[in-house]
Amino acid sequence: MTTTPHTISRPGQLLLDRRRFFGETCSSLGSIALLQLLASQNLLAEDHTWAPEIPPAAPHAPRSGMMPAKARNVLVVFCAGACSQLETWDYKPELIRLDGQPVPGGPAVTFQGPAGNLARPQYRFRPRGQSGKMVSDMLPCLGELVDDFAFVHTLTSKTNTHGPAENFLSTGFVQDGFPSIGAWVTWALGAENQNLPAFVAIPDPRGIPQASINNWGPGFLPAVFQGTSFSASQPIRNLQPPRNTSAAADNSTRSLLRLLNEQHLQQHPLDTELAARIASYELAARMQTSVPRITDLSSESPHTLSMYGADDTSDPIRAGYARNCILARRLIEQGVRFVQLFNGAYASAGKLNWDGHQALREQYDVHGRIMDQPTAALIRDLKQRGLLADTLVVWCTEFGRMPMFQKGALGRDHNPQGFTAVLTGAGIRAGVSYGQTDEIGFRAVQDVSSIHDLNATILHLLGLDHTRLTFRHNGIARRLTDVHGNVLQPILS
Repeated sequence: MTTTPHTISRPGQLLLDRRRFFGETCSSLGSIALLQLLASQNLLAEDHTWAPEIPPAAPHAPRSGMMPAKARNVLVVFCAGACSQLETWDYKPELIRLDGQPVPGGPAVTFQGPAGNLARPQYRFRPRGQSGKMVSDMLPCLGELVDDFAFVHTLTSKTNTHGPAENFLSTGFVQDGFPSIGAWVTWALGAENQNLPAFVAIPDPRGIPQASINNWGPGFLPAVFQGTSFSASQPIRNLQPPRNTSAAADNSTRSLLRLLNEQHLQQHPLDTELAARIASYELAARMQTSVPRITDLSSESPHTLSMYGADDTSDPIRAGYARNCILARRLIEQGVRFVQLFNGAYASAGKLNWDGHQALREQYDVHGRIMDQPTAALIRDLKQRGLLADTLVVWCTEFGRMPMFQKGALGRDHNPQGFTAVLTGAGIRAGVSYGQTDEIGFRAVQDVSSIHDLNATILHLLGLDHTRLTFRHNGIARRLTDVHGNVLQPILS
């Protein structure tokens, strides 16, 4: 009988060396003894990381967080293109006084070229509400709600380029490939409604934002936690059943598929990917009826449509954004965990978004009217329906604008050194302002904060500790906030 000789691996050959064998044995026993001694004196580092237990057959089932939560849902109003803090929320009287003068000690060149002189806010600011918060005339409707708002005036970003800055705001990283905050939240908490997506991104009627799907992508998290993109006017693609198929035939087909899938899963009970794939297909089937129902606004009263501006026949973009705002409210109402509502689209010299380089006042007259009334109506509607008590609303943009005009232009360049976010709703202390930029609104100087701090605060209100919420990827325990971030306690109730 002929036998095939076995090839001994290189580590195996080394173990045949008697001295090496005994030496490595002693080292191993010594390591075990050291671990035992450290453990007996509680000197070993504890693993404080946390990850949810997710049933493969129900990946979006509601789950508890790490601590009591003040918010159940999140609505992010994302103004794409970098909306100017100086024309909206950050009042700088010194900038008015210095209008037209050179920047004292300022940069000669900014992102797009030579810097011009200081330019006063392009809208008048007035005191609003009982708090007397100064807000621009560009936002008269939102200005009426300042007593419900908390302002963070000192956000900073790592980049002054739109795409990477959108990545940073939505994912905590400038580079592509990281999970969006909505994916992190739905991975951790699931959602209340099992017939709708747990995470919905609503693009602006003018188009998608600069970083596109990165804003609602899953990154290295399981793909099932990617946001679903649709709006009041653009339904989910490939969701409708084939034409000329009756409802009865469609239901019978689904029933048969469900039976076959269950039988197949019983034969492979440990195949979690199979269970997740079946769950994804079944959600898509349920969405064939639930999504058309929720995007059908015909049940909304004429009063509601008028309150939002959705009946504006003179401006289809404004009416379209208003309908998206109504859709956002309906999604929150139905228990969708995370809704991302975009105002503004991709880079277009400021014509389709807030990127006001050349003609800021002219363009903001258009963008402000589109955004103001519908967004204010959305917040009012959430409040009057009792939804704001459980919903955190965040108004944000990827960075701010410079206090000077660009040389030879009537617009402001990119400024990541100090800009504003606005929060209201569940867990937010109303009527407060956190931090200050300098006297001309150029950079944050007091209580400087970051996008990581903002995201840490959002997770905290949902009952999640940003330092512990981790997913191991390529050997690294990844976090939404990387290794940074502090909860902004002064704005919390």
